[in-house]
Amino acid sequence: MTTTCSTVLDQPLLRPVELGDLQLPNRVVMAPMTRARATGAGLVPNGMHTDYYGQRAGAGLIVTEGTWVSERAIGFPNVPGVWSEEQISGWRRVTDVVHALGGRIVLQLWHTGATSHPDHLGGALPAGPSAVDPRERTHTPNGPKATVTPREMTITDIRDTVAEYRAAAVNARRAGFDGVEVHALGSFLIPQFLNPRLNLRRDAYGGDPAGRRRLLMEIVDAAAAAWDGRRVGVRLSPYWTAERFTADERTLADYDALVAELRDHPVAYLHLRGPAPAAPGAAPDHDAFARYRRFFGGPLIANHGFDRETGNAVIGAGLADAVSYATHFVANPDLVARFALDRELAAGDPGTYYTGGAGGYVDYPASRWSDGVRR
Repeated sequence: MTTTCSTVLDQPLLRPVELGDLQLPNRVVMAPMTRARATGAGLVPNGMHTDYYGQRAGAGLIVTEGTWVSERAIGFPNVPGVWSEEQISGWRRVTDVVHALGGRIVLQLWHTGATSHPDHLGGALPAGPSAVDPRERTHTPNGPKATVTPREMTITDIRDTVAEYRAAAVNARRAGFDGVEVHALGSFLIPQFLNPRLNLRRDAYGGDPAGRRRLLMEIVDAAAAAWDGRRVGVRLSPYWTAERFTADERTLADYDALVAELRDHPVAYLHLRGPAPAAPGAAPDHDAFARYRRFFGGPLIANHGFDRETGNAVIGAGLADAVSYATHFVANPDLVARFALDRELAAGDPGTYYTGGAGGYVDYPASRWSDGVRR
């Protein structure tokens, strides 16, 4: 009997790459995932966060969970922030461990806007681009609830929000992060401004596609001011569908222009969530990434439904520079090693994703030598 450990080191996912001024040893990116473990006072990252991200430092790049830029941004229980000194210190412990283990990590900046709830805001109404209810379910400390009609943000509100993103980027640098990623995905504040069904404004932040994307461009520039070089990524989801969100041709065309405009701003990379695969186990749609690849031209991270084979394929086809993985990183802290050694992936337990404890968060083991033995 002989035992061998199979390695597949020539795959595209394992090659180094530069995303702006971020130099990555491989192209396997850990996607941002809300895990709701900041259960103590002040929404401060704790020791579990340090273990969780440290365990996954083999990723070419870690993008943290979405993190509140201010108390007014909150819209989900037990998510950490980055506005207080205690939060900055908590994140510093995370980045120190990730860097000591050879990793790279950026902080994702998040604001929920109209999909927040008064339960998060001391009874105050959430704010959005216009007084239009997004008609979604939102998670509150008192359980899931329907969203409410928000108040329309004033120009002062908008300027204050941009300033909060600027301060959050400064705090991220103080906390030792390698950069930041602007959360412009899903049904939250920035996509609300991009959406003509939610943004009915007739001032400089609405009225037409250029006005509706102005907030995003100002946030990108404000976040970039904290960094030397290109260290700000942007995550978009043009194919997102929800009660007030559609992926019709008008929406996709608006995103065409948005992505093209990002070329004129100091963006390190575009992190693009593609459409859902056509069926369970089906390969992601390459055409969706090709569409925005040609408008942006810079580094692109592809996301949504990829495994090792399809990740290698989209990079090999020249449609992405890296691929991000979410659920695979939950149960496989050593995901890069598993890809390199051709090992089976473990499955996570969705019942533990948001439960607040160590179970299902920091207790998934790395693969063992015997997992790679072939007989």
